[in-house]
Amino acid sequence: MDEQDPKEDVVETTFRNGTVTTVGILLAFSLGFITHWAANPIPWQTHHLIAVLPILVGIALQMRALAMLLDLKSLQRRVFERANRIFITGLVFTACGVGGAILLDFFAISARSVVPGG
Repeated sequence: MDEQDPKEDVVETTFRNGTVTTVGILLAFSLGFITHWAANPIPWQTHHLIAVLPILVGIALQMRALAMLLDLKSLQRRVFERANRIFITGLVFTACGVGGAILLDFFAISARSVVPGG
């Protein structure tokens, strides 16, 4: 018989709690960025959706991961690992959106500061 030790499939609570803290902090930074960017004085254009959509998808995935990690079932290794994969995916989406937002703002500021006739 293929018997497994039940302790092998369980994540230590201290480790899980650290992960929950990390996910919560990075989610807060993501929400803070989108809030700060929304208050940016540069007028929003349709092309800003290129950056906003990945950020929002990333934030939604990070929120899903946090919800999964707060559940007691996240002490099971497979649930914990799935939540981590969802979080990392959300983080990648958010990072791509933030990079796009920075580039869009850079180009908008550059276009405004071009000296006419220069």
